[in-house]
Amino acid sequence: MKKNHISSFIIVVIIIYLLIPLLATAVYSMFQKWTGILPEGFTLGHYQSLLSNKAFLLTLGRTILVCIIPIVLTVFLTLLALFAVTIYFPKFEKYIQILCMIPYTIQGVILSVSILSLYAGVKGFLGLRLVMLIGAYCIIILPYVYQGIRNSMQAINMPMLIEAAEMLGASKLNAFFKVIVPNIIAGITVSSLLSVGIIFGDYVLIRNITGSSFQNVQIFLFLAMKRSSTEASAVFVIIMATTFLIAALVLYLQSRDNRQKIENRGR
Repeated sequence: MKKNHISSFIIVVIIIYLLIPLLATAVYSMFQKWTGILPEGFTLGHYQSLLSNKAFLLTLGRTILVCIIPIVLTVFLTLLALFAVTIYFPKFEKYIQILCMIPYTIQGVILSVSILSLYAGVKGFLGLRLVMLIGAYCIIILPYVYQGIRNSMQAINMPMLIEAAEMLGASKLNAFFKVIVPNIIAGITVSSLLSVGIIFGDYVLIRNITGSSFQNVQIFLFLAMKRSSTEASAVFVIIMATTFLIAALVLYLQSRDNRQKIENRGR
């Protein structure tokens, strides 16, 4: 029991330590200035102006939209690639892993410049700046999505489950999406939430690829820093609150789905 209490105490201390910068930023954003020991001039004016600012709300909506599309595409393509490699071409799995790990070594500036030099003059769909940005995000989050899904697949012995489903009359692809994917949804969720944090925190890619034509919250934050540090702190707090809400919503939906599955099994 004492060991459990000590472990819980250590975890609480670590959580408090990690939350101190966010709490300090939140407090700073609610005052006009903080040049002494205590802040001065309590106000919620920054939050009121930001939440009533259509430009900021549109920027936040664009960020969420550009966040969802790359994650969905990357997860879907990674699932299909791992399905094909695990079932049909297991010898190529190590090469797929190497390819998926390469984006770890690619800096945002190098990636954005390379994409622009290759596709900027192309006419049609691939020449659109928004398409380039989504493709760049797919590359950046690929290692995290791949590693999370791969680890989850290895933990459940995917080939054995698919063979069992085939014995019951299901095809390999049908068994994969109806048996394997529901069992690795936790890994997919964790990888997706990590990707949300990466995309929400991006400034370099969207600045270099789209310029000022498609702003995200990080560009809005950068511009707010030039105007007022307290306003920039309020923008940062709203960004963090949005990511927390997305994470909480995803985890809630996952836990509700798990509870429904347990109830159905009990019946």
